[in-house]
Amino acid sequence: MNSIYSVGQVNNYIKNMFTQDFLLNRISVKGEVSNCKYHTSGHIYFSLKDSSGTIACVMFAGVRKGLAFRMKDGDRVVVSGSVNVYERDGKYQLYAKEIRLEGAGLLYEQFLALKKELEEMGMFAPEYKQPIPAHIRTLGVVTAPTGAAIQDIRNVAGRRNPFVQIILYPALVQGEGAKESIVQGIQRLDDYGVDVIIVGRGGGSIEDLWAFNEEVVARAIFHCRTPVISAVGHETDTTIADFVADLRAPTPSAAAELAVSDVRTLLGTFQEYRKKLERIMDNRLLLLEQQMKFYKNKLLYLSPENQIREKRTYLLELEARMDAGMQNQIYRARQELNLYIERMRGLSPLDKLNQGFSYVENEEQKAVTSISQVKTGDRLYIQVSDGTVEARAENRKKKSRGVSNGRKDNN
Repeated sequence: MNSIYSVGQVNNYIKNMFTQDFLLNRISVKGEVSNCKYHTSGHIYFSLKDSSGTIACVMFAGVRKGLAFRMKDGDRVVVSGSVNVYERDGKYQLYAKEIRLEGAGLLYEQFLALKKELEEMGMFAPEYKQPIPAHIRTLGVVTAPTGAAIQDIRNVAGRRNPFVQIILYPALVQGEGAKESIVQGIQRLDDYGVDVIIVGRGGGSIEDLWAFNEEVVARAIFHCRTPVISAVGHETDTTIADFVADLRAPTPSAAAELAVSDVRTLLGTFQEYRKKLERIMDNRLLLLEQQMKFYKNKLLYLSPENQIREKRTYLLELEARMDAGMQNQIYRARQELNLYIERMRGLSPLDKLNQGFSYVENEEQKAVTSISQVKTGDRLYIQVSDGTVEARAENRKKKSRGVSNGRKDNN
């Protein structure tokens, strides 16, 4: 009786057969991608098909570094890895370790590899980018002489600034010898001494644009002393030249706009500068005029004539102040004099005489103030307010104590 095996044993046996097969452990299969799914775990599940069949494939997250692009349904790829059996389901599948695009996809893969290599070398670094001059006189163009690119550049540059000289180097932009022609054009224009170089062409497939993905072209742009603007293909096209160039333009027309400044804008700027300069000059002249007036007034003030006038005015002020001071002193003196007069008036003998008093003198014209000065028979002169009375002393009578002071009776 034949031996009976379990499903797991059979699947394990088949797996060992696959494992021991050298061809299946190192195999590359080409086909079209379908049912591509990126799992949250990082694994990629997809199918690879052609006209004769389909094979299930998986790429685990741990080997995703072998995939340089995002795979999608319809991609033509070459998958390298091993074929083995998944024991649980009893199905075999291709375990992918490396996936490359086929045909145009292979070129794209080469593009990514060269891009990575040049980027690691620092050829894309911003510090190596040269600034594009704001205003140029000569524009060098490396492109095909009969293509639409040169016509677009001429039209845009002529409209923006008809005084800019365009120097064309007629280069091959695709096919055999294209990369050498582009490199030679860059070097020739760099040696000629133009202000800016535009390197580019119109749109096309990746094969048509491949000359601008060559390493020699990238190095020629990187080592060029003249600022380089790349203008390859349409806006969505990207080449190695775009990354190395000092400035990338989406189209040749856009490159001409970036390289050639609009002369109308420049003239408008000049007009603004002119107006600004006129305002500055007007303000400066006004300031100088005010300063001249100030210095004129200062000169007039410091002139001898004005000094004499000022001194005269000052002397008149002093004279007026002196007159006022003198008048004030006279007034004060008069006030003091009147005060003294009043005080003297109170002490004046005449005033006393007017009040009824009299003044007695002897023959020697001395005032008689005591009876001891008078003898009987002396002649006396009595002064009253309206004249003098002559008298003779007949008797003396001394005032008794206790008698009040009264008017003296002169008989």
